[in-house]
Amino acid sequence: PANLPSMIGAAIYLAASALAVVQGSPHVTDGDTIRIDETRIRLEGIDAPEMSQSCKRADGSDWFCGQQAKAALIQKIANQPVRCEISGTDIYLRSLGTCWIGNLNLNQWLVQSGWAVAYRRYSVRYVPDEDQARSAHVNIWSGEFEAPWDYRAEHRQRHQM
Repeated sequence: PANLPSMIGAAIYLAASALAVVQGSPHVTDGDTIRIDETRIRLEGIDAPEMSQSCKRADGSDWFCGQQAKAALIQKIANQPVRCEISGTDIYLRSLGTCWIGNLNLNQWLVQSGWAVAYRRYSVRYVPDEDQARSAHVNIWSGEFEAPWDYRAEHRQRHQM
């Protein structure tokens, strides 16, 4: 048929779309990474504090913001099934994805709730959500913190010396 190329293209697109969704019961690795079965998924467009990272409260006291970001994500998921739309892989071969509980975008929720920042180096999608969290002084925005990418770079540098 004359429209065979478009039918084949549509079939390939649908197959690719079907392969690009991972769903199930996740294991939370940290504030921006989960695992569903054997698929490690880095939440795309966001960056949460590292597990070893601490932040400062407004009163100057330290708190383990990386551990709290993970705990907040675990609590939000609360054993509900998660669906992740995979868009590619990162340099560590983790799948990059936007993950959902029903209609709730978890990537966006983490940034809006002040548990992660917009990862502007890769995406500006969550910048308005970060601005909202910063204005509301919630969680990491309630005091001072080092950007997760700066923390990682400094931590790597210290171990190389």
